Amino acid sequence: MKIENLKKRIAMSLFGVITCAISVGIFKIAALGVDPFQSFMAGLDALVPIRFGTLYMITNAVMLLFALVFDRHYIGIATFINLFLLGYITQFTYEFLQTVIVEPSMIVRVICLVVGVVILCFGSAFYMTADLGVSTYDAIALIIVNTWKKGKFQYVRIITDLCCIALGIALFLLSGGAVLQIPTIVGVGTVITAFFMGPLIEVFNVHITRPILAKK
Repeated sequence: MKIENLKKRIAMSLFGVITCAISVGIFKIAALGVDPFQSFMAGLDALVPIRFGTLYMITNAVMLLFALVFDRHYIGIATFINLFLLGYITQFTYEFLQTVIVEPSMIVRVICLVVGVVILCFGSAFYMTADLGVSTYDAIALIIVNTWKKGKFQYVRIITDLCCIALGIALFLLSGGAVLQIPTIVGVGTVITAFFMGPLIEVFNVHITRPILAKK
């Protein structure tokens, strides 16, 4: 890989992670459900009394150890960018938006959800096209399928996502959260990210990120 190309890929990874982190902050303002892994993080965040950025880094560091032990092939520069930056940028975005969007109405929350989904897919397209490693969570399903030869990726990913959702709900309830508040972490946003992210990411891949990477 040429130095120029590597620099471009690193820049795309950095931009992608920052954009995804901002989108998660917007999702938290919408409070209509987040993607499966973030629903687990939301439950953990409600239970563990440390700041989200630090908690995210610790959780991902534990999963990084799993990947390093069983197959470090999926770990790259982007993995560490995600590990060290995403949680803190999400925390900053959420805290900043709370000062701007105070007690949002349902219409505002829906708008935030839509904006969050689009931004998340846009950032994911940059992150994925750069191809410099995956997140520690993504690595788990890939190792189960490709290293351990257990099942097909789409089914294994569904199982890991369902486990995250179940754990997120359990941790949220253990923290004292009310049953009626569960849709704020596992709701319509969770369904949308599960079923509609793929096609939208591909649109951004075809029309934006791949042409950027190919441009000399």
